[in-house]
Amino acid sequence: MAGRYDTDPATIRAKSFSAIRSEARLEHFGADMQAVVVRLIEACGMAEVADRLAFSGGAATQGRAAMTDQAPVFCDCEMVAAGIRAGLPTAQTRTGIVPDQLGGAVVAIGSDPVALFKLLEALDSGAPRPAVILAFPAGFVGAAESKAELAARPRGCDFITLRGRRGGAAMAAAAVIAMGRGLDG
Repeated sequence: MAGRYDTDPATIRAKSFSAIRSEARLEHFGADMQAVVVRLIEACGMAEVADRLAFSGGAATQGRAAMTDQAPVFCDCEMVAAGIRAGLPTAQTRTGIVPDQLGGAVVAIGSDPVALFKLLEALDSGAPRPAVILAFPAGFVGAAESKAELAARPRGCDFITLRGRRGGAAMAAAAVIAMGRGLDG
C-alpha cells in the first residue's frame, strides 16, 4: 500500500484546493471571501457550504486587516483556539469572550451557540464592535437560531456564518486561518 497515495502536505493541499474550486460554486464571492470559503469547505469536506453561508460584504477584508494588525482572536472554546494556533502559531488567541475588549478583535465561535447569543446581547448593551464575527456553532439546540439572529441583525458588525445546524471548531479555526494566511500553506 505504501506509495499509492500522496504523502506530501503541499501536494495534498494543492489537490484539495483544486477539487474544491471545481466542485463548489465560488464565482459570486470576491477574492478574499473565496479564500475563506475554500478553507471552510476543506475543513468539513462539503462543497455545498458555499451555498449555505451568510456574510456581510466587508467580512473577509475586515478580518484580514484585523489579522494583519495582529488583533486578538477571541474564541468560545479551546478547540477553536488550538486549531487557530496550529495554523497560525503567532495569532493572539484567547479562550472566552470578554465584551469590553472586543473592539477591533476577531471573534471565532465554533462550538457554543450560547456564546454567540451572549455576544449579541453584549453588543446590544453597547460592547465595542469586533472587526469580524466568525460564527460556526453546531448542534440541534440554539445553533441555527443564534446564527440566524446574527445574519438578520448583525449589530453593525461584519460577520460570516453558516446557516443551519452545521458548523464546528474546525470551521471556525479555518475561517480565522484563511484571514491570516489566505490559501498559503
